[in-house]
Parts: sequence; C-alpha cells; structure tokens
Amino acid sequence: MAEREERYGEHVAVRRDGHVAELVLDRPRAMNAVSTAMARSLTAACAALGEDREVRAVVLTSTAERAFCVGADLKERNGLSDAELLRQRPVTRAAYTAVLDLPVPVIAAVHGFALGGGFEIALSCDLIVADATAVVGLPEVSVGVIPGGGGTQLLPRRVGAARAAELVFSARRVPAEEARALGLVDQLVAEGEDRAEALALGARIAGNSPVGLRAAKRALRLGQGLDLRAGLEVEDAAWRSVAFSGDRAEGVAAFNEKRKPQWPGE
Repeated sequence: MAEREERYGEHVAVRRDGHVAELVLDRPRAMNAVSTAMARSLTAACAALGEDREVRAVVLTSTAERAFCVGADLKERNGLSDAELLRQRPVTRAAYTAVLDLPVPVIAAVHGFALGGGFEIALSCDLIVADATAVVGLPEVSVGVIPGGGGTQLLPRRVGAARAAELVFSARRVPAEEARALGLVDQLVAEGEDRAEALALGARIAGNSPVGLRAAKRALRLGQGLDLRAGLEVEDAAWRSVAFSGDRAEGVAAFNEKRKPQWPGE
C-alpha cells in the first residue's frame, strides 16, 4: 500500500511507497493523450521527484485500461493555430526531457497502446516492462510530422540505426512479442502483470545504494554515443564521485559483517 499520493494537476499523480515512487499517468478517458496541461503536470512531478533524495527508483504507470499512452492530444492540436503550436512545443518537449533527466532508475510499465509520444515517454525511461497486450510504435510520419519527444535519438540507441529507420519510416505498430524480440521493450510479462512486475523490479533496485544508483545512471547516460576511451573517462569520474562516500563505507562494512546495509545516502 502506498504511503501517500500527491496530485500534479488533474492528470498526473505520484504515489510513494518507501524508496519507490510511482509516477502515474491518469487521464484514462483520453487514453493518456498528452495535452498541454498534462505535459506541464508531468514536468512538475518529475522536478519534485528529482529533488527528493529519498527516492531511489521511479515506476511510470498508467490508469487507462487500454493504453499506457497514445501520444500527443491530436484533438487539442487540431484546434491550435501555427503560432499556438509553436508556443506549445517547449512545453511538451520539457515533459519528455523531465522524464529522461530523472537522476534515478526509471521503469515504464506498459500495457495496451504506447504510440508516438507515449512510446517516447517509455523510451525516456531506463527499462521497459510490457505485458502481452502492449503495442508500441512511432507513427508520426503517418500524420505529417516526425517523432518529437526524443524518438529519433532514443530508438536508435536501443535497436540500432537501421532498425530504428525501418520503424520510423514505416510508422508501423509493433505487438508485444515482436517488440521484445527487437529489444523495443526489456521484459515481457503476462497480461495485467506489467505494473506489479515493474514495481517489484523498482523495489529490488531501491534496495541498493542511492549514491551508487545515481552515479551509475549518470555514467550510463553520459557515456552513450562516446567512443570507448571517452566513455571510460566518464565512468572514472562517476567512480571517483562515490568512492569516498558514506554509502561506499557502509556497503563495504555491511559486506564484511554479513548484514544488510543501512545506506546513509551521502
């Protein structure tokens, strides 16, 4: 049972249970289509989570039965002028960036449709747990735009340039089994089990050093796209940032004393 729930606007919530925070997309009637207001709420929620040193893992979930998130709210966009669309752009971009920039491990729990911006939200997470109903894809070129929430950059990093090109250019929807085979998702579970499995994984992750988790994520993210030598320098800098921490001292002591560590988080 979650300790408490905080609301960020009408369509985003955060539930906290120990060191795991559940970031909830809560616009079920629209299958979590990302409106301007929802984007602002997602940015605000991520900002609060990023500043909370008690949080060691975030699990991103959905209250919609048939979807994780279907992407941008095209009904809203249909009524926008060119100038209004241009003003909306930094708002929606900030929401995707906010998920990507969370300093702790983030797991997406995906069921049903995760399309366009919805799949880009999942791609912005470190890990994706999907159930058997999941259907993912970046169909933006079919409506005259391109993936604008990081998809053209995040997808190649997951599956390679050629595979990403095929998926973006074809705009096709990929069912769960194929998505797992292609590496579009990391773990495939039975229908309805995505949230429970993602939360369980989050709890396992949160049992580790908060200092180590943040440094490891920083090294993994900053090293992407660098050559090996440069990447090793990133790793060395991250190692030096934790080598003399209270967490490192406690971890070594707990190992030698054969007990569970009590992380100071310093």
